[in-house]
Amino acid sequence: MVPPSPAPTRCAGVLRVPVAAPAQLPIGVTGFTGREGPIRQLDALLGDPAGPGPTRAVVISAIGGTAGVGKTALAVHWSHRVAHRFPDGQLYVDLRGFDLDGRALSPSEALRDFLDSLHVPSHRVPAELSRQAALYRSLLAGRRMLVLLDNARDAEQVRALLPGSPGCLVVVTSRNELTPLVVSEGARPLTLDLLTPGEARRMLDHRIGAARVAAEPDAVAEMIRRCARLPLALAIAGARAATRPDFPLGALAAELRDAHGDLAAFQLGDPGTDVRVVFSWSYRTLDPGQARLFRLLGLHPGPDVDPVAAASLAGLPADRIRPLLAGLTRAHLLTEHAPGRYSLHDLLRAYAADLCRGRDTEADRAEARHRLLDHYVQSARAADELLDPHRLAPPVPVTGPRARVTVQPPTDHAGAMAWFAAEHRVLLAAVAQAAATGFDGHAWRLAGLLTTYLDRQGHWDDLAGVQRVALAAARRGADRLGQAQAHRGLAIVHTWLGRYDEAHRHYRDNLDLYRELGDEIGQAQTHVGISWVLARQCRRRAALAHAEQALLLYQAAGSTVGQAKTLNNIGWLHARLGDQHRAVSCCHQALDLHAGNGDRHGAALTWDSLGYAHHLLGQQQRAIECYHRALDLHRALGDRYDEAEVLANLGDTHLAAGDRTAARTAWRQALAVYDELGHPDADQLRGKLAGNPYPDARPAARPAGDGERTATATT
Repeated sequence: MVPPSPAPTRCAGVLRVPVAAPAQLPIGVTGFTGREGPIRQLDALLGDPAGPGPTRAVVISAIGGTAGVGKTALAVHWSHRVAHRFPDGQLYVDLRGFDLDGRALSPSEALRDFLDSLHVPSHRVPAELSRQAALYRSLLAGRRMLVLLDNARDAEQVRALLPGSPGCLVVVTSRNELTPLVVSEGARPLTLDLLTPGEARRMLDHRIGAARVAAEPDAVAEMIRRCARLPLALAIAGARAATRPDFPLGALAAELRDAHGDLAAFQLGDPGTDVRVVFSWSYRTLDPGQARLFRLLGLHPGPDVDPVAAASLAGLPADRIRPLLAGLTRAHLLTEHAPGRYSLHDLLRAYAADLCRGRDTEADRAEARHRLLDHYVQSARAADELLDPHRLAPPVPVTGPRARVTVQPPTDHAGAMAWFAAEHRVLLAAVAQAAATGFDGHAWRLAGLLTTYLDRQGHWDDLAGVQRVALAAARRGADRLGQAQAHRGLAIVHTWLGRYDEAHRHYRDNLDLYRELGDEIGQAQTHVGISWVLARQCRRRAALAHAEQALLLYQAAGSTVGQAKTLNNIGWLHARLGDQHRAVSCCHQALDLHAGNGDRHGAALTWDSLGYAHHLLGQQQRAIECYHRALDLHRALGDRYDEAEVLANLGDTHLAAGDRTAARTAWRQALAVYDELGHPDADQLRGKLAGNPYPDARPAARPAGDGERTATATT
């Protein structure tokens, strides 16, 4: 028999119903793992874990994040952990802000549920929302209660449900940013990111068994990658594995791999756990402009996008694109992971691409891709010209952009380096996507415009990858200039990696193509490149012959830039062949031409050559001065390999001058750069630092992307 409830009392006109405390928290997720950082942030809201709940004004935490990231799971798990600190009860309501039927729970409906849970008779519940909220706040006054408001659509849906006195804590979850709550009510925002790889693995441990996970680590790693570390997707993949205990995890990983991003692989027949459906709840809240931009972002090659590229993709002015990006960020369909850099995880990207295929015409998709690739080609050209305004190679020919393409190019060398660094991975992906979607001209042009940056930064694997794609694209289009550009890039890579036969093959093809095109500048640049390869093979007489042939071609073409750079190479080769005075003369001629051309990069290389010649003449102090001039310029220009070469040469000169300490310092600095770049020249320096100051000489000469020498070595 249930005992009768105590009679209600009144306190200052407020109905008090002395009944059992409500305990409405949903069941927690079995085997909840990870989220240590967010849990610490939530714990910090409570202060001393041994004390009572909040004693200051009502504390509000707004947990946000993309669909399927586990906001509710975290909120419920943490609420159960701290429920004992709220002896007056725990209230819970699902506000259904993103339900399939589009009907969110109104604040009045939520308040009626709460008042009913607090045992207020229905006939005593006021009709007006403001009076309902006042009664609710009065009932919670002086109590220590935890209120969990799940799936809120916006701040307005939440405000009436907030207690008004100390002792209570409110946790709100939403797929939208609840910035107004932060501004007006002092809510503490907490945005959930994807799980870390370790957290994802521990989640699968609980779902399918630690032994099974440990037995197939490679398959588990692929499952985690294909699920984009999204908890919902991992839960679905884990459920499939758990219900197929006899299946190897490798087979399940292959199933996800073969889906190629198709979200059908994450369907279980339940709308609440279908990744596509769950994402749709957020998508349906967008206005038409936001929805269109989200769909088009599915065409972006990734991994992130800035507002200018997004403007070109959408064909909108930059000032109109920023509010749309902000709206997608508030909806947690985009993440601004760095200032002005927006990303969406792989499953959201697949969802956006799926929507785009279904709702935008093929012509619209092709036009958007064209605008985006035009944006990257135009921007890369502007940045590349700032990196090397005085180049040996013929420029990559680029026509003007089509309509509604936005370009905001960098204005100086530092800005160009920063742009390339920020867009590095995006540009590599753009080359691949251009080649895969019929934009072969964009593919080889963009690859060519990446050459200087990738070479100077020592990203030779990346350079090789894009140039192979570029060569195939140029061959498909029977574009001889595109093929020549790609052969040049591949020759540079093979030379750096010591694959000299391959380098010569690409330079021969490069030279044949420029002869067919009647391009004297292209032929001259190729002779410089061949000279560089021969010099690295210690075939210095042959190298000198090609350098002199290049000089004649540059003189015939009237290129003072080419003459200056080639004179530097000739000077260095004379130094290697023992004619130091002629080397010094050639280098000074080169410096005069560089000064007239304003070519800092060429001057840096020539100061290095001049330092080497003075070193061989026994003029060590003068050599040290030249090397420091070169070093300052290379560092200012961001030339990582060149910086290491000069440091290595500087160390040799310090040793010749009798300063072993300074020599070892310079070598160690050079070794750090070589190791960072993964370059084989690091082994030479390790030999020196191990006590052998003169290992076999490096056959050093390089083009800095254009066949120009920058590296020297003592014998």
